[in-house]
Amino acid sequence: MATVSLQKGDIVWGKLGRYPPWPGKIVNPPKDLKKPRGKKCLFVKFFGTEDHAWIKVEQLKPYHENKEEMIKANKGKRFQQSVDAVEDFLKKRKAKESSSDEKAKHGTSGKKKAEGKTKKKTGEEKKKKTGEEKKKKTGEEKKKKTGEEKKKKTGEEKKKKSASSKLSQKKSAAPSPRKRGRPPKDEKGSVFPQPISLKKLAMKTVSRFSWPPPSSELQRSKDDPHFHHFLLSQTEKEDTAGNSWLLHHHRSLGSEMILKKPSVTYQAISKRLKVSEEDSGSTSIQAADSTAINGNITPTDKKIGFLGLGLMGSGIVSNLLKMGHTVTVWNRTAEKCDLFVQEGAHLGRTPAEVVSTCDITFACVADPKAAKDLVLGPSGVLQGIRPGKCYVDMSTVDPETVAELAQVIVSRGGRFLEAPVSGNQQLSNDGMLVILAAGDQGVYEDCSSCFQAMGKASFFLGEVGNAARMMLILNMVQGSFMATIAEGMTLAQVTGQSQQTLLDILNQGQLANIFLDQKCQNILQGNFKPDFYLKYIQKDLRLAIALGDSVNHPTPMAAAANEVYKRAKALDQSDNDMSAVYRAYIH
Repeated sequence: MATVSLQKGDIVWGKLGRYPPWPGKIVNPPKDLKKPRGKKCLFVKFFGTEDHAWIKVEQLKPYHENKEEMIKANKGKRFQQSVDAVEDFLKKRKAKESSSDEKAKHGTSGKKKAEGKTKKKTGEEKKKKTGEEKKKKTGEEKKKKTGEEKKKKTGEEKKKKSASSKLSQKKSAAPSPRKRGRPPKDEKGSVFPQPISLKKLAMKTVSRFSWPPPSSELQRSKDDPHFHHFLLSQTEKEDTAGNSWLLHHHRSLGSEMILKKPSVTYQAISKRLKVSEEDSGSTSIQAADSTAINGNITPTDKKIGFLGLGLMGSGIVSNLLKMGHTVTVWNRTAEKCDLFVQEGAHLGRTPAEVVSTCDITFACVADPKAAKDLVLGPSGVLQGIRPGKCYVDMSTVDPETVAELAQVIVSRGGRFLEAPVSGNQQLSNDGMLVILAAGDQGVYEDCSSCFQAMGKASFFLGEVGNAARMMLILNMVQGSFMATIAEGMTLAQVTGQSQQTLLDILNQGQLANIFLDQKCQNILQGNFKPDFYLKYIQKDLRLAIALGDSVNHPTPMAAAANEVYKRAKALDQSDNDMSAVYRAYIH
């Protein structure tokens, strides 16, 4: 997008990373939100959502000049709602401005009327004075004529007045009696209150007084009716008493606000679009609403390749095709490709052929050995890499394997991104995975529409290896938790407690979550159909323990859980769901 001259209050189209352009308004950021380093950015609040972000100036376009172009390119429901929100805002702003103009006109006409009245009054006063002067002259003439007649009468009247004035002076000299209990008055007639009255007045005033919201926030919200959106999504600093306050409610285009302690929930946090910059320079971007984003995808015109159609890969490819991407697939067992070819995918004969014919090639395989074989083996990825070709490895492997693959890809002029995914088969089918990416940020941005199709959120974590480390930590926590669930269920059984009742109690407490409920249901029903293979979670635990060893960090909980999974594998549970670890406790 071309650089334009923009300022606070302007309505714009803003493009954030891999997301499509969205209408927003340039506003002032919260004081505690740091501006990203590097290129010039402006803070934008997006319409139709509660999202906000720092956007590079070159990624902004004026709203009106580009409206038709953007509406043609995006047809989603949420997108249209956001455009409607912009138009509604512009109408209200126009009405407000016209109202102000009318008031200004009324003020001018009122001033002219007042000036007219003043002139009229001045004319009347002049006429009055002229009349008085004429009467005075006439009176003086009459006085001259009758002066001699009145002299005698006037002398007598003066004597009478003098006598009466002397009498009144004597009366006023006598002191006037004052009523008991009334306070003395000053010259203006005001009464001084007694001390007890002051005390009552002070107490009454304090009891009725309440602190208003900070004037700065009130003013900002009056000036900008959309300002409250990013106040809602910013966590304020806690005060010394540990109280955190948020702007909780605001009526559109009004000034009514209520300050209230927030109830911070996972759902509220997951609906925000977060852009954070850490000391390491890594950035994370989370989608506000996966449904909204999946409904507004403009598929890239780049050719996409996909290698590996297992539990996760199958769901990913299906969603890429649904969202209109051009996809070429390959799998070690070719029969798995047939279904996707029927859905519109192209078939690649070898990994090398897929990479050479596609712009971006994704791969999702079982473990480090499979990832290396796919790249370095016969007719592998490396043979198809040419300068500019992009390779994205979505497998969960160790940081050392990722670094090795990145090195060989880049050495051939290719571009590399690691992007392991957090989720299971169901989330993959639903397009609700979480993608952790690291490596070439340009490739990450090129994969924009693909990540939108397959996931609800994606995070760019910086240099190669960071995504692998984060993924292993996540799966270490998940695997350890699953082993603890199985341990609790078997302990309930051997002590004569109802496993169903244990689950019911857990679902009413702080540990209630979908993962817990699903895995306990598997145990209760004895159904261990794989949603996440047990052998893969054991592999991830092993790699996470090795990661801890590499930095001399203890992982005793993960080590204990790993031993239980190893026992389950020995009981032939490798190809069952991870919840089959329960069987390690009952045999």
